[in-house]
Amino acid sequence: MDNSVYINLSRQSGLLKEMSVIANNIANVSTTGFRRQGAVFSEYVIQAGARATGGAVTDSLKNTVSMGRAGAHFNDFSSGGMEQTGGTYDFAIDGEGFFLIETPAGERLSRAGRFMTNPDGMLITVDGYNVLDEGGAPIQIPPEAGLVTVGGDGSISVDGNPLGNIGVVTAPAEMLARTGSNLWQVREGGQFEPLEAPRILQGFLESSNVKPIIEIARMIEVQRAYEAGQKLLDIEDERIGKTIRTVGQSP
Repeated sequence: MDNSVYINLSRQSGLLKEMSVIANNIANVSTTGFRRQGAVFSEYVIQAGARATGGAVTDSLKNTVSMGRAGAHFNDFSSGGMEQTGGTYDFAIDGEGFFLIETPAGERLSRAGRFMTNPDGMLITVDGYNVLDEGGAPIQIPPEAGLVTVGGDGSISVDGNPLGNIGVVTAPAEMLARTGSNLWQVREGGQFEPLEAPRILQGFLESSNVKPIIEIARMIEVQRAYEAGQKLLDIEDERIGKTIRTVGQSP
């Protein structure tokens, strides 16, 4: 296959991956605490037919071939906007930190603070996972509780009596991986640590940090680039076809 086709196919593949990332961002514009994702492109340059003699490349640099690909993703951990709801169990973290959540697969981190209580009084997420306190234990609200308040430091009080502290932790951004359901896990070799001075807002939820206009503009840009690449592939396919037919008709 011709080098130009290989190069264009690698470009098209990368654009498709980026389109998938953008579409996921747009789909989560209204997801509480969602963090946008982006594609990272890398370039691989090789020298066509290069030969080394005594450590020196003898062929001209003009014979290089550049291949691009979407090799990784990055996560944007900038904060989203704060939306006031007035809900007793709606919490937002102002600044750094994650809520500590217990799941069947282990402890996970989340920025989505839309919580509730189950029939047993356990504080849970919308998916039914337990919200943990600073010691890693589930938080239980007494059934007869009247006024439940949460201080800026995450301290929980029921009718004026201290109950505990919501677990808020932090971890290096490069060690965090998405696990689905708007949750994060720490990669192998890393660990999370308690956040010394969390800032919790009760009655607020953090919005997604996706900016719809920017994502839609980027989607249009990627779509046009893909269409242009497809036209080049069609032209190249037609050229190769004509060449084969001409050679086949030669005496």
